[in-house]
Amino acid sequence: MLTPDEAAALTLSLIVATESVCLSLPVAVAVAWLLVRARFAGRTLLDAFVHLPLVLPPVVVGYLLLVLFGRHGPLGGWLYAHFGIRLAFTTAGAALATAVMSFPLMVRAIRLSLEGVNRGLEEAARTLGAGPFDRFATVTLPLMAPGILAGAVTAFAAGLGEFGAVITFASNIPGETRTLPLALYTAIQAPDGDRAAARLAILSLALGLAGLVLAEWLARRLRARLGP
Repeated sequence: MLTPDEAAALTLSLIVATESVCLSLPVAVAVAWLLVRARFAGRTLLDAFVHLPLVLPPVVVGYLLLVLFGRHGPLGGWLYAHFGIRLAFTTAGAALATAVMSFPLMVRAIRLSLEGVNRGLEEAARTLGAGPFDRFATVTLPLMAPGILAGAVTAFAAGLGEFGAVITFASNIPGETRTLPLALYTAIQAPDGDRAAARLAILSLALGLAGLVLAEWLARRLRARLGP
């Protein structure tokens, strides 16, 4: 049985992971389309930049976010001065850090799905008079749906376990930024926190496994529906 603090950490993790997916999903679809369909100078550089969080230590990503979006950072200072928005050390900041770390996973899944779309179907729609937006909305996007769904669920599952970037950019504030991994870290530091750490570790393992299984199951169901 979870204690109130552990339940609060679980709830906050679910909120942060959901917000991170909602924040990054439209951008991930657009970036994946650019990487697959567009031809422009700097495409390779964009590809490398998108996947950079996969190879950088999460603490480095958190630090860069702190430099950019901190109260006195170029972007964070502008947001606070003009809109009163503060991201560092807030739940929104935890969602931003999680979104940045899980973004490459989402783009990769969507990109693979888009690469498998039959271009002949888009050409057929074009010959029937469908414009670029209509072709994307009625042909390309539905065929990309398995990858979009799989990427979103995978990013959600990964977001539940994000630690380094969150603790660096958003800190470990109870009820505000203390997600499940941070609560586990806090329990490990406590002299009598062995049982709490074990409960949180098992819960994290179960959530991560469930997310990956759900992503695969949903992707297969969608592929079956869209298949011949």
